[in-house]
Amino acid sequence: MLSSLRTRLIVASILWTAGLLMIMHMLSILVIHVFPSVRGRASFAAILIGFAMMAAGVLAARRGLTPFRRLQARLAAVRTGQEARVQGIYPTEIRPLIEELNGLLENREASIRRALATAGDLAHGLKTPLALLTQEADRLRAEGHEETAETINQQVEKMARQVDYHLARARAASSGAAGTARTLVADSAEGLIRTLRKLHAARILEITADLPPGLTARMQREDLDEILGNLLDNACTWAASTIRLSGNQSNELLTLTVDDDGPGLPPELLAAVLERGVRADEAAPGSGLGLAIVRDLAELYGGSIALEESPLRGLRARLTLRVA
Repeated sequence: MLSSLRTRLIVASILWTAGLLMIMHMLSILVIHVFPSVRGRASFAAILIGFAMMAAGVLAARRGLTPFRRLQARLAAVRTGQEARVQGIYPTEIRPLIEELNGLLENREASIRRALATAGDLAHGLKTPLALLTQEADRLRAEGHEETAETINQQVEKMARQVDYHLARARAASSGAAGTARTLVADSAEGLIRTLRKLHAARILEITADLPPGLTARMQREDLDEILGNLLDNACTWAASTIRLSGNQSNELLTLTVDDDGPGLPPELLAAVLERGVRADEAAPGSGLGLAIVRDLAELYGGSIALEESPLRGLRARLTLRVA
């Protein structure tokens, strides 16, 4: 019971009041013994004053706990990305705690910025060697070494996807720490759908989006593009003719689903393909990092991704994100 600050204050107040009552009782007996005439005349007034003082004590105790409730609200705002620091005026005893919390937040942001800068430098440093390897593969293909060139291209693609994967994680970790961004899902989806229709123009895929107006995700636009782009691209890879994106929001949760009418997946593979590097079909393009990127980005924003059977008889990817 004493783990609660409220309980500790109540117990302390009761003990203090009990001790004070004992002292006042002895003093009142002494006063009545010395001045018998005060007996009865001041009793009613004393009772009223006593009740008034008790009520004032309760109000003072409740007012004393108000800074902690305000601190809880501020910390929740920092967690959801609405504020970057714990702001407000607090009692002297709490100020050192607030200063340490803000210092911790500043150190965390600085560490994330350094990590993001390092990841960016590493990615840019790898781009030139990867480009040179691609040119070497083209040269070998021109000389008739088709198999060697194809092997080099496959490895270059895998390395490039690994770079993109870790850059996406670093960027999401950075934006998740600041986290005040709000992105309209429709804005992200429309651009991606136009691009995918052009990329898969030869297959004449029907790609549609059913999104309520104003549907918003609490994340950076780049990260939402990364998530939806991977999900829609995966659906386009496997779909026979139809891909459907839909979304809704309820109880502070945003749910986005991507359905396709492809062959789907057997139940034992629905969870396995979310692991890094695992692919349902080794003949399919890509390194298997697409869904793993979606999973990691969703988790960095406090969400999740699940795969299940689609009403279109193919695969459904269900993305769930917190909006508050």
